[in-house]
Amino acid sequence: MNLLVTGAAGFIGSNFVRYWVEHHPDDRVVALDALTYAGVRENVDGLPGVTFAHTDIGDTDAVAALLEGHDVDVVVNFAAESHNSLAIVDPARFFRTNVLGTQGLCEAAKRVGVTRFHHVSTCEVYGDLALDTTDVFTEESPYRPRTPYNASKAGGDHVVRAYHETWDLPVTITNCANNYGPYQFPEKVIPYFTTLALQDQPLPLYASTENRREWIHVVDHCRAIELILDRGVVGETYHVGTGVEQSVNQIADVILAHLGKPDSLKTIVPDRPGHDRRYVLDWSKIRRELGWEPTVGWEQGIADTIDWYAANAAWWEPLRDRAPVAEGTAWSR
Repeated sequence: MNLLVTGAAGFIGSNFVRYWVEHHPDDRVVALDALTYAGVRENVDGLPGVTFAHTDIGDTDAVAALLEGHDVDVVVNFAAESHNSLAIVDPARFFRTNVLGTQGLCEAAKRVGVTRFHHVSTCEVYGDLALDTTDVFTEESPYRPRTPYNASKAGGDHVVRAYHETWDLPVTITNCANNYGPYQFPEKVIPYFTTLALQDQPLPLYASTENRREWIHVVDHCRAIELILDRGVVGETYHVGTGVEQSVNQIADVILAHLGKPDSLKTIVPDRPGHDRRYVLDWSKIRRELGWEPTVGWEQGIADTIDWYAANAAWWEPLRDRAPVAEGTAWSR
């Protein structure tokens, strides 16, 4: 099988390419990435059977040429602007990539004809949940995005579904919990806090320190997509979650304790606008219909992740100055 993986130099995309090469050594992968500030080409350079393409997903003609030239069967779309904080100060770039870019990619896939177009979405399109309830989002929950990032991902999802309903593009969609693991750009909370703690610098916690997220190790996400490509039903959406919720305060405590750093490194900064309280997914459908379950427990997964960043300063140190937003300051002036 020949795959086009978009956003392949980013966090989840590069982990997926590495996973696929390891588990499907006879397949060929075109790793496409626009190499924005969060794209690191070295994440996929030198992998066997992988061809890198420096291209924007919104360039329909270029993408169509890649699909034809490499006889691509399957497209897996990870490409997205994904940092909520940046979306507050520069929302337009999110709608350009996540909505218009997704449309350009769908158009190329329609034009060429692929056997599957898998689109990776997020739990955040549903809005948020109260902290004091046991409510969860199902595949039938209405979309109620509250931030520019969430809205742009919701728009991309609607584009993908429209191409399926109108032109029979053979799509599947996953809405996934928050991912963590190696190769995540150090603007996201787990690598951000870890790299700061390693340097004995303050960890900026938003004032709503008990806001929670559901967490999944990136390898389990890759396994879920692999299974959906093999056995998933065209036109269906699958939630990929774990039920493991952690607040930002709990995450800071875990990182500081694991690294032997003092609690005094925690500091409070103003909440970002539209800060969602809680997301958690009902993932019973993928478990029931496809037999998927997470395999990486939170305690082991977070420990391994912290250790990876501690051992790979040469990877993340050059990236620190690329982050375009200083957390807690961009909207407090």
